[in-house]
Amino acid sequence: MTVLDARRLGTSELWVSPICLGTMTFGQQNSEAEGHAQLDLAFERGINFIDTAELYAVPPRAETHGASERIVGSWLAGKPRDQVIVATKVAGPGRNLPWIRGGPAGLDREHIRTALHGSLTRLGTDYVDLYQIHWPARNQPMFGRWQYDPAEERAATPIREQLEALKELVDEGKIRYIGVSNEHPWGISEFLRLAREHGLPRIASTQNAYNLLNRVYEYGLAEMCHRESVSLMAYSPLAFGHLSGKYLDAATAVGRVTAFPGFGARYDKPAVTDAVRAYVALAGEAGLSPARMALAWAYHRWLMGSTIIGATTLAQLEENLAAYALRLDADLLAAIDAIHVRHSNPAP
Repeated sequence: MTVLDARRLGTSELWVSPICLGTMTFGQQNSEAEGHAQLDLAFERGINFIDTAELYAVPPRAETHGASERIVGSWLAGKPRDQVIVATKVAGPGRNLPWIRGGPAGLDREHIRTALHGSLTRLGTDYVDLYQIHWPARNQPMFGRWQYDPAEERAATPIREQLEALKELVDEGKIRYIGVSNEHPWGISEFLRLAREHGLPRIASTQNAYNLLNRVYEYGLAEMCHRESVSLMAYSPLAFGHLSGKYLDAATAVGRVTAFPGFGARYDKPAVTDAVRAYVALAGEAGLSPARMALAWAYHRWLMGSTIIGATTLAQLEENLAAYALRLDADLLAAIDAIHVRHSNPAP
């Protein structure tokens, strides 16, 4: 296949498309056939990068645990394996997920190995190209929480121990490269330092939320990751659909936020609606759909490695893919920044 505008992920040898297809709807909002149709369309358009996780589908439930990986795996069986970059993730501790390795209790050698082998079985492959830690083992704010609280410290698998467990799996050929997700500057720094000092695998990427309602990545991680050649894999570029404007009319809104009350709490904050209204109005003035403007902005940011998109219909996926061809002019970009100054990060 011809990969759309292939770019290198971090310092790895993974050359990925600037758009990555996220699959967390597969097995919950999308059936296997619908998931395969999305994967076929993305592959045909030059998207070679797929992201999933042992946790998925979402919202996380025991009944759908691993469903997304199984759907990706059944599709992958009919494709040339070396032409598809498959990323998946190991769930960390600190959340109420008793059906995943009993919690999970940590990110030690046993948990990481068990998680990876489960993912390989569901994906029907001997290796994953990028294996990511879904969220840190240590205490830190994430998924909508924005303040670090040392009073919430807990025992956690040391980062060096995590890297040593991952190195074994890299050496065994089951993982090509590693990454992190939902990380902060201290965590990125420690992963890099320990890898350098102890000859352990170097992270290629971090998967963090990044969109017009949440530009926190720019405040510390952008410089660090640029200087250290760690690529951003940005998730939620449409902020759970809020940046499409569809939730402004709550009475008629249909989507993940209304289908799963409480799941989108990250965006259930007082300042979100005013910010969304401002971006929707700006898109209208520019003759664009709000979703296309938000995606085009994210796709072409200088700091972007690959933007993870998700959809529940082929029509949504078509629009998301088409937005890559759009380049926002300097005046529109300045207007977006002006809104950001007035409504800074309403959903960190």
